[in-house]
Amino acid sequence: MTGDINQLVLRVLERAPQWVRQDLLSSDTVVRARAEETLAAMISSALAECKNEEPGSEAA
Repeated sequence: MTGDINQLVLRVLERAPQWVRQDLLSSDTVVRARAEETLAAMISSALAECKNEEPGSEAA
C-alpha cells in the first residue's frame, strides 16, 4: 500500500499548478502556507478518490 500511496502523491505533484510550485519556495509565510494547504487538499482529494474506487467501498 505504501508504494501505491507514493505513486498517487507523485501523480498529484506532477499535476500541481506552476503557481503552487513557485509559492512553495516563497519566503512569504502566508503565500507559502496557501500553497501548502492547496497541495494538501489536492493530495487528500486524490486519496479519497482512490479509496472510493476500491472494491467494496460505497461511492457517495
